[in-house]
Amino acid sequence: MRVIKFISVVVILVTVSAFAVAQQAQQSAVQKTAVVKHVPITNVPSNSGKEMFKTYCAVCHGTDAKGNGPAASAMKSQPTDLTALAAKNGGKYPAAHVAAVIRGQATLPSHGSQDMPVWGQLFSSISQGHESQVQQRTANLVTYIEGVQAK
Repeated sequence: MRVIKFISVVVILVTVSAFAVAQQAQQSAVQKTAVVKHVPITNVPSNSGKEMFKTYCAVCHGTDAKGNGPAASAMKSQPTDLTALAAKNGGKYPAAHVAAVIRGQATLPSHGSQDMPVWGQLFSSISQGHESQVQQRTANLVTYIEGVQAK
């Protein structure tokens, strides 16, 4: 009788384990097949860093700027937690570096790749090449990101 109970418990444990492994493999396959859908850029007014962030950045970085946006799972590298930029820079917000990344003048694993566009070029295209508007867009995004830094 003990042998039958032991075999029954082993069979149940093996079955449960097999289901758990299959479910994990299925979730992993779904994550690997996720892709970032590229859509044309929307011309959001350049005077609101918050609105531009929501439209251009939140899909990857998340509305809370922590790198957890809906497209984050499809990225080759995890989007940066933008709320921790100052903390990672000795408590000083790296505004010039953030502007350089947005403009495509600094290299990061995702920015400038197929996953993450260089916003400076896209801002130039929707501004019909008006450099002052590109600068305004960049400055307002940089200021907005500065405002979401963790205290």
